[in-house]
Amino acid sequence: MSGRSGMDSGPRSVVVVGAGIVGLSTAWFLQDRGVDVTVVDRTGIAAGASWGNAGWVAPALTSPLNSPSVLREGLRAMADPAAALHIPLRADPTLGRFLVRFAAHCRPGAWHRAVRANAVLNDEALETFDVLVANGVDAPVTDTSIAVSFRSAARAAAFRRDLERVGAEQTPTFEMLTGSDLRTHVPLASAEVADVVLVHGQRFVDPGRFTHALARAVIARGAAIRTGEVGRVRPALDGVSVEMRAGEPLHADTAVVATGAWLPALTGRRVRVGLHAGRGYSFTVPVERALPGPIYLPEARVACTPYRGGLRVAGTMEFRRPDEPLFRRRIEAIVASAAPLLDGVRWHERHDEWVGSRPVTDDGMPLIGQVDRGVYVAGGHGMWGFAHGPASGRLLAEQIVTGKQPEAARAFDPLRRR
Repeated sequence: MSGRSGMDSGPRSVVVVGAGIVGLSTAWFLQDRGVDVTVVDRTGIAAGASWGNAGWVAPALTSPLNSPSVLREGLRAMADPAAALHIPLRADPTLGRFLVRFAAHCRPGAWHRAVRANAVLNDEALETFDVLVANGVDAPVTDTSIAVSFRSAARAAAFRRDLERVGAEQTPTFEMLTGSDLRTHVPLASAEVADVVLVHGQRFVDPGRFTHALARAVIARGAAIRTGEVGRVRPALDGVSVEMRAGEPLHADTAVVATGAWLPALTGRRVRVGLHAGRGYSFTVPVERALPGPIYLPEARVACTPYRGGLRVAGTMEFRRPDEPLFRRRIEAIVASAAPLLDGVRWHERHDEWVGSRPVTDDGMPLIGQVDRGVYVAGGHGMWGFAHGPASGRLLAEQIVTGKQPEAARAFDPLRRR
């Protein structure tokens, strides 16, 4: 690789390990600063969570996972295999250590710290998607309002209060819908839905399509995208060495590890923050009435998005190893929780059943920054990797090229201690 970063002291070449939304966004913003990039992924573009997620770019709804309510829900879930949060009852020391640390961060103070830190990614989420689309990423990004649907007015009121605490730089605009207005704006809502909070100013995409379009833009700017499994990333005398399981190693000035839930395999003990796979499930179903925008069902923890003429339904947080197979009972649990709240959905005709592993940190904040000489990481966004991926990529590209950690990224330092 050759080229020049535009700054004499900056790297001229970078290998990005991981071809999901986070890795490709980092590659794009590095290219925007004049750096030559090679992207390598073990299975290809958007092969993991960047394909099967709900596709929301919804900064108003990106609450960190480590809230006290999630801890309470997790304790109840231990006895309920159909719960939206699923923790398998089996001997797994790695998961056990992660859950102990995660529980320690499910305190109001730790959660609010994560909210404040993640606000910078929320504030830049929409704008960074605009930058990508305006500069050659050929995929639609749809402006929308998200219909957050509740069985009771009390729960809807509580959610409104949460919006004011978790929102981006400014509290998002919303309106309350009941009665005929509710049925008009949410034509799939069943009679069990009594109140809807319609949150304005959000967006959604087809996540697989967008990620592939981003990859094409990265290639058009001169990058190579290679398929192969990386065994090790380490500093070398003249930069970094990215060692492949098969074939010759790749050499560059710098490397970025953006492998999602597989990130610990390449960072080892250098990263002190606990990270574990929080697997999500999705599938697609036909619908009898067109849906104008996404629906969120908080009581079921299910997100529904218009998708290729039907509805993509996504849900579940399942703490298992990332390579385990799809468990059909988790799909059935999503259907059982969502079906009473939606009419006009042909649940038995579902297809594209999918499971993917989202990287969850124990303190609710992602990992963005340097872990060794010339070696950086980007990941740990939990359920919000797609929404926060471009903003994270821009932050990391700035740090790599300038050699200075942006003030906004200090809370995400992968070597932080808690």
